[in-house]
Amino acid sequence: MISFDTIQAAHDRIRPYIHRTAVLTNQTINDRAGAELFFKCENFQKIGAFKARGGLNAILQVVQNKEGNAITTHSSGNHAQAVAFAARQVGLPAYIIMPRTAPQVKKDAVRGYGAEIIECEPTLEARENGVLEVMKRTGAVLVHPFDDDRVIAGQATAAKELIEDAGMEKYGTERKFDTILAPVGGGGLLSGTALTTHYLSPQTRVVAGEPEGAADAVLSFQSGRVEKAPYINTIADGLMTTLSERTLAIIQSHVSDILTVSDAEIIAAMRLVWERMKIVIEPSSAVPLAGVLKHKDQFAGQKIGIIITGGNVDLGKLPF
Repeated sequence: MISFDTIQAAHDRIRPYIHRTAVLTNQTINDRAGAELFFKCENFQKIGAFKARGGLNAILQVVQNKEGNAITTHSSGNHAQAVAFAARQVGLPAYIIMPRTAPQVKKDAVRGYGAEIIECEPTLEARENGVLEVMKRTGAVLVHPFDDDRVIAGQATAAKELIEDAGMEKYGTERKFDTILAPVGGGGLLSGTALTTHYLSPQTRVVAGEPEGAADAVLSFQSGRVEKAPYINTIADGLMTTLSERTLAIIQSHVSDILTVSDAEIIAAMRLVWERMKIVIEPSSAVPLAGVLKHKDQFAGQKIGIIITGGNVDLGKLPF
């Protein structure tokens, strides 16, 4: 189990390299939701996404422990950028397996950080085989996108900041959060968010948002074993991955519910944020807000924290 001391150590380790991102509110969205929403804006984070936290925490420890002289991973985008960025910070080469269908804006960013991209077919098997080949050829150390305690502990620091800045009575806020929401793909962020909330604000519920077109986590949550989605077809390209045994165990222990939303609902929530908050967010980031707007009765009158996970969107392919 990842302790609070582990999360605190991760925060101390990565603090010199990351932004303490803003927590923003919007009255129009509050009125629309019938609740008080606080958005943790990781779209303003280094590399434009929360993934910088987990990538840095893992790779800084790889260097500290002298585990290897190169890094590899597989990712559709944001974790790829995080690993490329973190590897550049410590002067290690990075080899990133990316599905050929990954957004061009994310591929360009990975290359911009100096990493080498090896493209593969858009399947988990192809991604994992690509990583194994790189490890065999280069001796690179794998920093998994979510099935890694060091990555989870790094991701947990986003919720830690959110709770410290807007959800702790000792810091002068009116009350603690009733609910904190995060999107779920592989479960690294959701696991970290759930653990941080368990330690810092145990009476706060943690709820996940998931696209209907990649609905594996909700099935896994119900059955208690890692399930595959019935089909994959969603605009939320960052949430297509299946949970691991590690992340499922944490989620089952500390998450209250997983809400699914349609692509139409995701796009509507994304557009609402663009129009009313004047910030760029990607579709995956809009999933939790879409869940709140879809289930207003469940959240009515609550104080809610939402992690906006990133802003790496292809501006040439906006859905509105």
